[in-house]
Amino acid sequence: MTVSIAIVGRPNVGKSTLFNRLVGRRAALVDDRPGVTRDWREGTGRLGPAQFRVIDTAGLEDADAESLEARMQASTEAVLGEADLVLMVTDARAGLTPLDRHFADWLRRHDQPLRLVVNKAEGKAGDAGAAEAWALGLGEPVAISAEHGEGLGELYEALVEALPALEADADESDGDDGEGPLRIAVVGRPNVGKSTLINRLLGGERLLVGPEAGITRDAVEVPWRWQDRDVVLVDTAGMRKRARVVETLERLSVGDSLRSIRACHVAVLMVDVTHSLERQDLTIASLIANEGRAPLIAANKWDLIEHPDIVRRQLAQQVDAALPQLRGLRAIPISARDGTGLDSLLKAAFAVREVWARRLPTAKLNQWLEGVVAHHPPPMDKGRHVKMRYLTQVSARPPTFALFVNRPKGVPESYRRYLVNELRDAFDLSGTPIRLNFRGGKNPYASPPR
Repeated sequence: MTVSIAIVGRPNVGKSTLFNRLVGRRAALVDDRPGVTRDWREGTGRLGPAQFRVIDTAGLEDADAESLEARMQASTEAVLGEADLVLMVTDARAGLTPLDRHFADWLRRHDQPLRLVVNKAEGKAGDAGAAEAWALGLGEPVAISAEHGEGLGELYEALVEALPALEADADESDGDDGEGPLRIAVVGRPNVGKSTLINRLLGGERLLVGPEAGITRDAVEVPWRWQDRDVVLVDTAGMRKRARVVETLERLSVGDSLRSIRACHVAVLMVDVTHSLERQDLTIASLIANEGRAPLIAANKWDLIEHPDIVRRQLAQQVDAALPQLRGLRAIPISARDGTGLDSLLKAAFAVREVWARRLPTAKLNQWLEGVVAHHPPPMDKGRHVKMRYLTQVSARPPTFALFVNRPKGVPESYRRYLVNELRDAFDLSGTPIRLNFRGGKNPYASPPR
């Protein structure tokens, strides 16, 4: 993709709805209240046969220089330089506002190719707003309804007219194989330094940061390369205890974070080591394990620790005690503020993905099974022997195994944990979720009797 298109405008005119329409999925949070989008985000847009890079930006507001809104506008202004075309979006129902006129003049000073898009123009109510938009002096407005998909043909014609070089690119495969980009979702409680970490990795102020808790609202994906390897970094909203999440917008943000965890390869749980692990940290780690993602802990603010050896040992003990289903989970000491430990974090992320995607030979699995059962046989079920017949790996990412047993319901949970722990130790699967399912019947791979 060589063509970039940025969507700008005042808050609540439907920029994120248009972004979602162009990328073909609900990639950005949408809510009735203004100012939902704060960091700019990008995706692959498609309209007709054309494919392009589309960028959703924060709503433009007139604000004090030191405010969060001013930092949001500075972020939007920085991304304009990357765009081949800017789409300024207005609201046909609300009509032109002084803020629309102010930012139309502001955009004109950037000398950037610009097209005016009048959103929410469905029905007769939108006709007057579309006609009024001529007063901005930005040329013929394109009337659309991003929510209902109306006017997209006219928008495509306007894009091609403004960018003659806009051509359809071949669809890029984003298959989920181990050789593709490493998708890392950075998750954790609010204000533990997730955005600061990603900015430090990228070497710039790509994401908004500040003393305010909860700046990040929706998950932002950032493609990146590290040591000639492709990475997608995903910044997520802070996840508080469920009982404290009362606002609809925060529930949407947490839902977006959950979707990012499900879609990632490695989930980096960021914790503040100047405090002990909180219950919410452990809850998020358990969630990562339940979703079957490869977990890793980024122990942030390590530069403030006076006795690192003691803290390292305490952290490892606490993690192993509280998260037995992730025994061996690694905690990497880092400082997002000064950048120490970040190479170690990236190396560990690639390493845990390799473990998470590992496949084990069936012959070795059954040789191992014979040994562990002989050493510690399963308990009897209602006076009858439980026979472990055959073990095979049915999938990876995470490693998932099927164990054929004559009495699957008679295997206690304690024995399942014993097998999982032995499996983890024997095949170096430390820190990754392991799924072991018991199935009834005989070995389905055995040769039939002659």
